[in-house]
Amino acid sequence: MSPLLIVISSTLIAGLTMALGAVIAYLERIENKWIEEEIRHGVMAFGGGALLSAVALVLIPEGISHLSPLTASISFIIGGLSFMFLDIFLKKINTPAGQLAAMLADFIPESIALGAAFATGNSNAILLAALIGLQNLPEGFSAYRELNATSTYKPQKIIMLFSLMAILGPISGVSGFLWLSEYPEAVSVIMVFASGGILYCIFQDLAPQVRLEKHWLPPMGAVLGFVLGMVGLMMTT
Repeated sequence: MSPLLIVISSTLIAGLTMALGAVIAYLERIENKWIEEEIRHGVMAFGGGALLSAVALVLIPEGISHLSPLTASISFIIGGLSFMFLDIFLKKINTPAGQLAAMLADFIPESIALGAAFATGNSNAILLAALIGLQNLPEGFSAYRELNATSTYKPQKIIMLFSLMAILGPISGVSGFLWLSEYPEAVSVIMVFASGGILYCIFQDLAPQVRLEKHWLPPMGAVLGFVLGMVGLMMTT
């Protein structure tokens, strides 16, 4: 399979995990409220761990390799601030699509970076693709629950919307593959920018909702998510 086809297929699969997360949330029928809360918080923690591993093990190490400390720091901070302002804007307009916007805001730059990584023959490209898919699964789960909490969005329409959004992955990935592979500095800025935004999302949206009073198991989801990324890195190096 040609590298371009690998980019298209890997980004599409990673994007479709958003719809898979929505399907899991739709099919979830747990009568025991305590168990349901444990599972929901555990899934969110797993997503946080996967996001953190993508930042710590792939995006930041690869991103800073072509940047000066000052450029990397500015890119990282601007990424965090951009996601913060997006979060503030979504709160001001009182939209139920906050999780959805956050999911797309990190999926698109990650897909661009993934396409460029495949073009340059980066050995961590497959790992990054896997981590994107892993993080999109719990994000799709949470975004579905957020949208489904209102009567405006029907379950089938939400799942269809998430499936259509998966197309943004190949579009972004091919863009990075064809046009950004010759500009490693630009790709590095995108990686570090996305890392700052992702880290903001972890501590603003995911981490505060993971903890349950008098329950200690859900945070282990973050540990498992990070370990999964760490093992993947060790197996590819």
